[in-house]
Amino acid sequence: MVSKLKVNPNRMELSRLKKRLAVARRGHKLLKDKQDALIKEFLAKARATREKRGELEAELASCYQSFLMARAQMLPAMLEQALLFAIGQCEIRRSFRNVMSVSVPRYEVTQEGGRLNYGLAMTSGSLDVALERFTALLPKLVDLAAEEKALRLMAKEIERTRRRVNALEHVLIPSFEDAIKEITMKLDEMERSNLSRLMVIKEIVRAH
Repeated sequence: MVSKLKVNPNRMELSRLKKRLAVARRGHKLLKDKQDALIKEFLAKARATREKRGELEAELASCYQSFLMARAQMLPAMLEQALLFAIGQCEIRRSFRNVMSVSVPRYEVTQEGGRLNYGLAMTSGSLDVALERFTALLPKLVDLAAEEKALRLMAKEIERTRRRVNALEHVLIPSFEDAIKEITMKLDEMERSNLSRLMVIKEIVRAH
């Protein structure tokens, strides 16, 4: 139900409401275009992110298979000791980029230091392969996390924009239109009343 605006039925108020209605309609069109563009971009990014997630899940499963093979070929104590020596540094830098007026994060991963610092005599080749695969996979996982975060932010922006579009379309614009119609009807009624009064006065003047 559209709430009625409390306005004074005069021409100044009518002019002011017409200007506000024009601004509201223009804002509604801009927000509707933004919403449509956001949804289009969101769907395209969602499809790409889903494909990327599927690829990374397959790579991650392969990494775990290599690690399980290495664990089966080594004594637990030797595996633990080798993993303690397999150290390196990982630095993640965050920046932001604008996607359809939404500020989404972007991460840059920098890895330094040797990863295979353990002795090779008591370790299996499967452990080397697993650690190399995990290391290569880390930047991709961070990138996937950034893409999924961007999708969540875009979804929130779409919902926020949709609420604003609906408020303009179903509340504000109809209330302006009803108020303009009501003022116009009252002004027309006042004009007809004044015209009738003038005609009566004119007839009285003629009679005298």
